[in-house]
Amino acid sequence: MPEEISDPSSVDFTKFIVLQSNDHPNPTQFKVSREAAKMSGLIKDMLEDQEGDAIIPVPNVTGRTLRFALDYIEHHHNNRADAIEKPLKGKIEDVISEWDKNFLYTHLVKNHDEKQHETLIDVIMAANFLNIKDLLDLTCACVASMIKGKTPEQIRALFNIENDFTPEEEEKIKEENRWCEES
Repeated sequence: MPEEISDPSSVDFTKFIVLQSNDHPNPTQFKVSREAAKMSGLIKDMLEDQEGDAIIPVPNVTGRTLRFALDYIEHHHNNRADAIEKPLKGKIEDVISEWDKNFLYTHLVKNHDEKQHETLIDVIMAANFLNIKDLLDLTCACVASMIKGKTPEQIRALFNIENDFTPEEEEKIKEENRWCEES
């Protein structure tokens, strides 16, 4: 579990770094082990270029979202996640660990309610920005599992996506892609 701190002067920077969220006017600071932080390609590259104290601002991520990303890397840096098959066959719950299921359905998609996916989308964006491949794979596979078997209309409703195609454009796209449904 990443430790939220208020005074980074007490951090042993030989073992830890401090990541600072973009919350304004009061950013959140988290102490995280250097080894766990290296699961982020972005942070790993920054640490290679930086000497001494490591207080790293994470400009595109809120404290709440950063905490979830750091929970994930703290757990998985010594306990690598299994690769998720692509394309995903079946449901995501069938191919991930109990810890990952709990992580997804306790924190990111509340109580398996697909309509409560806002945090999941935020974590996808953070994982992409921070280049945390395993977390990005997990969260994107969760979305893939959520949309599997749904019609375009159901997907639009789930994610509040406005249909900006005219009926003619939509029919043309369906006709061009009819081969997808023939198998």
